[in-house]
Amino acid sequence: MNIAKIMIPKALTVVLSSSSTVRKGLEIMRDHGYTAIPVLNEEGLYIGCATEGDFLRHILKTGTTDVREHEKYKIESIVRKEFCPALPITASDQQVIDSILQQNFVPIVDDRGCLCGILTRRAVIATLAEKLAEKDQPQAPAAAGTGTLSEFSYSESLRHF
Repeated sequence: MNIAKIMIPKALTVVLSSSSTVRKGLEIMRDHGYTAIPVLNEEGLYIGCATEGDFLRHILKTGTTDVREHEKYKIESIVRKEFCPALPITASDQQVIDSILQQNFVPIVDDRGCLCGILTRRAVIATLAEKLAEKDQPQAPAAAGTGTLSEFSYSESLRHF
């Protein structure tokens, strides 16, 4: 699976900065209608996700729904680093499938831990469905005497991906 081809790139992904205020995070979540948003530190490293539940726990802990009061708190104080673990952009198909079964989206990071984008469950299912449809398409027989055995084996092996 070509993760880079099917992921939503970072430039199109809504993210929160760990140094942003909880108020700012609440506003971004409300404006976009998401239930979880990736959180990056100042260097752009992925550190976890902030969820509706994280914001709700924070509101209950502080005892106020006055958004001005939430300007005192930073996103880094509510983010759960273990929630929504990232995968490297080089992850195997099996790693992607295992992760996407547990999460609606999977953050994708480079070898430094910087966010590259997110991989959605919808994109993974669409890619797998496309591969299945291609596999089920009848293949035209090769003309006699054309192609080598290694070419045939290579093209046949591609049909399984």
